[in-house]
Amino acid sequence: MDKKLQIKKDNCPQNHPCPAVGVCPVGALSQTGFNAPTIDRSKCIRCGKCSNFCPKKALILE
Repeated sequence: MDKKLQIKKDNCPQNHPCPAVGVCPVGALSQTGFNAPTIDRSKCIRCGKCSNFCPKKALILE
């Protein structure tokens, strides 16, 4: 079964630019203002780079 990237909004402080957006190699994460990032599932390759980089563990690959 394929893993799926999830955003745990309770863990995301949403008060700064998301550092994980910039590490996505395919541009699947985006952020508007200081809101939690959004995932373009058609682009996401489930590599886990963003979930490993997220300092608050708000991005989970499960």
